[in-house]
Amino acid sequence: KACVTACHAMNGLDDHETWREVGLLVGGSYRLPVLQHVTTACHHCVEPGCMSACPTLAYEKDAVTGIVKHLDDQCFGCQYCVLACPYEVPKYHAEKGIVRKCDMCSSRLKAGEAPACVQACPHEAIRISLVNIAEVRAASATSAVLPTAPASRFTLPTTRYSTERVAASMLRAGDEEDVVPEHNHVPLMAMLVLSQIAVGLMLAAIFSESSVRLGLVIAGFVLGLLAIVAATSHLGRPWLAYRAVLGWRTSWLSREIIAFGVFQAMCSAAVAVTTFAVVGESTMQWIIGATTLTGLIGVYCSVMIYAVTPRTFWARPYTTVKFFGTTFFTAALVWLLLGPGATPAAIGMASLALMKLIAESRQRHAPGEDRWAERSSRLLYGPLRQAWFFRAGSMLLCGVLGPMVLVAAPLSLPLLSIAITVGSLISELVERSLFFRAAAAPRMPGGVVA
Repeated sequence: KACVTACHAMNGLDDHETWREVGLLVGGSYRLPVLQHVTTACHHCVEPGCMSACPTLAYEKDAVTGIVKHLDDQCFGCQYCVLACPYEVPKYHAEKGIVRKCDMCSSRLKAGEAPACVQACPHEAIRISLVNIAEVRAASATSAVLPTAPASRFTLPTTRYSTERVAASMLRAGDEEDVVPEHNHVPLMAMLVLSQIAVGLMLAAIFSESSVRLGLVIAGFVLGLLAIVAATSHLGRPWLAYRAVLGWRTSWLSREIIAFGVFQAMCSAAVAVTTFAVVGESTMQWIIGATTLTGLIGVYCSVMIYAVTPRTFWARPYTTVKFFGTTFFTAALVWLLLGPGATPAAIGMASLALMKLIAESRQRHAPGEDRWAERSSRLLYGPLRQAWFFRAGSMLLCGVLGPMVLVAAPLSLPLLSIAITVGSLISELVERSLFFRAAAAPRMPGGVVA
């Protein structure tokens, strides 16, 4: 690990920071067991996932050398690049409130010196050279840089590993059995649920009676505002939040922020026209409808933020069902509680609840035999099983059984409406927590787990 030490010292990293790591590949047979060290750092990809995801344009790729640099002053610490990189290269520095990463010791290269890791390696196992991009594209289409590493097609990494010792099919990562829940991003969890509920309330307001419409619109506005506050609290440097729209050409996060910003502004207009009745009934519905459409666009952007990452657990079909399911479930719940059309609303709630649970159950059983999906499945059967059972049970009670009972006896159970509402909210928050904690992150091989 001389390369790790040299990188740490040369770049002045803090104790908990590492830009280069050493992992292990293990395998072989009982006659010839194999242990192979592999050193990993930023792959300076041809199509960097970190750069396309960044909403503040805090990454740049040198047109000549291909080096991907992080611009610390431009970063506001959203950490989306950490999720978008298949190799866990960008590292979040909580004290500084920004992400940092390897830049291949660019200053040393300009001075004609080798990067610190190259210079420190006693066996000359690391070499820096220019690569042929066409060859990288061809190789990335069919293989990964290492056994058990994420597929190279996502970002086209330029690192090459070579060995003559053992067939790649015989090896696996040393930390293959290390199954630990991912970070629970509480601010993002709250932002997603609140914003989707806010859009659902606006959707319900379109066809609601005028006597309750104002309350729904105000509630949608307030929850949307709380979602923005929650999202801002996730940033390492929230005072730079205004930079979030700079990456709108490539970043789904920028697009989400723009969409929900417009949604919030239109919510304000909807509150005004509903409060003062300055327009007719038909015009008012059109304004609320346009606001809802903007919100649905924002929900779609939320889906794409996660769907474009290499995490199998966040695949587009499943994430679409979860996010839009929350929105339409909220609208159905409101229509159920308001009374008119209660039976269709109850059927809609039950259908949406079952649809979401089926999708979540399929993920728990790891369809497709993808190794990252299988790792998520092990999390849901292991450390997260209690949370998953709570989620499934609460949604069956509040989303399926409760609405049916309420339709059958709406007057005899006045507290049931509150129980269904509160229980559904808690269930959705648990589902969103599992959304983050069970999303096994693709990564390069690590060390052997005891």
